[in-house]
Amino acid sequence: MTRTLVATPDERPRKKKPPKLRDGVMKRGTTWSYVIRVKDPETGESRPRWVSGFATEDDAKAARDEARVKARRGEYIDRNTITVADYLAEWIEGHAVEIKPHTLKGYRDMIRLYINPRIGTVRLQALRASAITKLYRELLTSGGRKSGPLAPNTVKHVHIVLRKALTDAVLVDELLPHNPAERAKLPRVQATEPGMVWTPVQLRAFLDTARDHRLFAFFHLAAYTGARRGELLNLRWTDVDLDKPQIHITGSAAVIDRQRVEGTTKSGRSRVVSLDAGTVKILKAHRARQDEDRLKLGESWKGGNAYVFTTGWGDPIFPDTPSSLMPKLVEAHNQQNPRGQLPHARLHDLRHIHATTLLLAGVPVHVVAARLGHADPAITLRVYAHVIHEQAATAADVFAKAVNG
Repeated sequence: MTRTLVATPDERPRKKKPPKLRDGVMKRGTTWSYVIRVKDPETGESRPRWVSGFATEDDAKAARDEARVKARRGEYIDRNTITVADYLAEWIEGHAVEIKPHTLKGYRDMIRLYINPRIGTVRLQALRASAITKLYRELLTSGGRKSGPLAPNTVKHVHIVLRKALTDAVLVDELLPHNPAERAKLPRVQATEPGMVWTPVQLRAFLDTARDHRLFAFFHLAAYTGARRGELLNLRWTDVDLDKPQIHITGSAAVIDRQRVEGTTKSGRSRVVSLDAGTVKILKAHRARQDEDRLKLGESWKGGNAYVFTTGWGDPIFPDTPSSLMPKLVEAHNQQNPRGQLPHARLHDLRHIHATTLLLAGVPVHVVAARLGHADPAITLRVYAHVIHEQAATAADVFAKAVNG
């Protein structure tokens, strides 16, 4: 005979009571959650929003109260676990069509080299201004090669990229209530004013040394127009009018992933730059030499008759070529002239020499700005403030001399 054992009410297993929601807060497992109702901006309907993962009930209540205030103001933003690195990856891809190729590469490098290694794993919505300030400090002290200091201007560019991306996180993607980069403390960067690296006499000495090189006309045109390297390498003969005389700068060439690419100018605008008689003569001689090369090579000539500056077989010049050639020409000059040494100068310094010489000669700022391709004369004023101040010091004497004869 078998006996059936029946559990008494006290011995039966008790069912777990469901967690209770008290004033919008409840415990789920080992963590606490809160729920609030938020109006959909499109439909106007009120819908519940759950947020979980708080260690204590007090933490959940504090977050709930803050969320309620934001919901009433229409500032509530759903919680998101996307990291800084993931958001920047989406952001840069979304802007790839809008940003110039050379600028886009710079943005990618800033993100890959300086931002992601330090704050990439931080949750975007947990990013604070203090963390960004710390990022800038670390980059200044140990963000460069072999853990050396990073150039202040590079840190400034990192800030520009991060601020742009986080602005879109606020205004476009609505993932952040505000931009933490706006409140971060960017280290003070000592402004470096482009000075007169070479005097006009030194510039003439350099050009005399470069005269026999096939790119002599390039260096001459860079110094006598103030045009950027990429703008000159993008120049076609159809952009050159030796009768007026002037050149029409319409675009720029750059290097991206070791490839020559072409795009618009830095400002996105074209401009016309006048030429002096000596420059016209040099360009005519340059074109005659290029015509000779084309005739000698015949069908082997690769460049047609388009680019002003080409290789010996007609291809457009690779942008790094004149930059690497300039210090070699300076060194050659110094070896030949031990008593007339030229200080080190970059190709871009020819642009600064052009601007500084014109400003010191009294050419109006807006005219210089137009030649340089600055979108606003205020840029010229800011970059060459030291030259403007130097002129201001003599303004009183100029006025007195004009009035008193």
